[in-house]
Amino acid sequence: MDGFHDLGGKEGFGPVRHSKNAAVFHEDWEIRANALYSLAVKCGVFNMDEYRHAIERMEPRHYLSASYYERSLTALASLCVEKGLVTREQLEKLAHGSYPLALASASGRSNHAQRRTFLPGDHVRVRDEHVPGHMRMPGYIRGKCGVVMSKSPAYPFPDAHAHGIQAEDEPTYDVRFEATHLWPHDAENAQIHVAVFESYLELDA
Repeated sequence: MDGFHDLGGKEGFGPVRHSKNAAVFHEDWEIRANALYSLAVKCGVFNMDEYRHAIERMEPRHYLSASYYERSLTALASLCVEKGLVTREQLEKLAHGSYPLALASASGRSNHAQRRTFLPGDHVRVRDEHVPGHMRMPGYIRGKCGVVMSKSPAYPFPDAHAHGIQAEDEPTYDVRFEATHLWPHDAENAQIHVAVFESYLELDA
């Protein structure tokens, strides 16, 4: 999904602000929001890929202005409404006003028809594809070439798992990219490792 949430490798946001030994939670509602979404996943109300996609579907201005736990709460509420556990009207009654929810979901997809297994040392290229639904490929590696370093166990394919589509589980590959290839005009001479699902890769001819 090509959305505002995919900020990896983007410029113009300034230095990363952080506080040493910062508290995990700052308000009681953050603890409850985190516990509720974790409980919903544990009970099978929705899976982690559905949850991630619900955050991606937030209205852009809301996403960029929301805190980490506000995004969690928005995803939780949106999925509970979509699955019929609560209505928007009930939420707005409790909130005493409007309650922002994620935008409608796009369709997902199953495994790539031409996916194949790769071995350490294989030179690969990330497929230059734009998918309307959920995906776990950072935009800054799209169309870029790298080298497979290792293979991880199979996981549910996120492009399908976030949308309830049948698909085979897939391994991810630790692919090494040269930073100067990813950002040719402004990068140090370094190597970047990314876990990439099998369907996102093809052999580099």
